[in-house]
Amino acid sequence: MRTSAVGSSRPHGRGLRVAPCPPRGPRFALGRPGGETTSRASRLVARGFTLLELLVVVSIMALATAGVGFALADGGRTRLQREGDRLAALLDSARAQSRATGSVVSWRASPTGFHFDGVAPGSLPEHWLEPGTQPRTPKTLWLGPEPLIGAQDITLVNPELPGQAVRVASDGLRPFTAQALQ
Repeated sequence: MRTSAVGSSRPHGRGLRVAPCPPRGPRFALGRPGGETTSRASRLVARGFTLLELLVVVSIMALATAGVGFALADGGRTRLQREGDRLAALLDSARAQSRATGSVVSWRASPTGFHFDGVAPGSLPEHWLEPGTQPRTPKTLWLGPEPLIGAQDITLVNPELPGQAVRVASDGLRPFTAQALQ
């Protein structure tokens, strides 16, 4: 029993049409009568860019884009925000140490950076990453040992970055967070 191919509505072997074979002989040896192999129109169609040329252009565009990205200077907001995030992490770390040891820990600014009182010397950094960073108003932050401390905040500024400030604060229950001020 003969079957048809999938998707075909005609029975196998019936109604199939075969394309005619190209002519043979010396007249048609080069493809066309008279020996002409390609026409001017077909030569124009064959023009275009090679894959290598396209890859070179895309590579140049990628390098130019990367160069522009590096050339754009950081406005300083991220540098001051990084200082605020770092101070928030250090304050939380000192707060955890205070609760673990049961000792009173405080933080205060100093002319060369800042200082943690009540922790082992050298256990926490005591300098700013960016020179010139300082609190807007010097104050002391009390970090424990009680699990619930009063709401505390400090605002960081840098004279090299005018008009920018970062507030590091805690409501006394949650961890310290850094937020850029407008």
